Amino acid sequence: MAKKHLKVRAEAKRLKAEMGKVREDQLYLRVEQTKLITRFVETERQYNELQQEAELIAKQSAMTGIKLSLMLGILKAREGGDLVQAADLTRFLGEIVSLEKAKAILADAQG
Repeated sequence: MAKKHLKVRAEAKRLKAEMGKVREDQLYLRVEQTKLITRFVETERQYNELQQEAELIAKQSAMTGIKLSLMLGILKAREGGDLVQAADLTRFLGEIVSLEKAKAILADAQG
């Protein structure tokens, strides 16, 4: 009977050690999971930031293209002697530039 009791005690001790190892592994996994979640959240934040920057660059590029087209139109109108069209295009270009400056001032005031 004592031999059986020793086997049971040894088995209990082994199981207790395994349970301790399982707890350590679970703790390690929780820590690693928290690190991964933190990295994922940071990566997602950076992605959103880059996406906003890309959209801003695309808008700026489109606006630059419009302004260049207007400038080319002004030059062609002047070369062709159409001063009325050149004045209209110049006025429109000036309105666009003024609008951009107003938006920039508003953005600076808000941010």
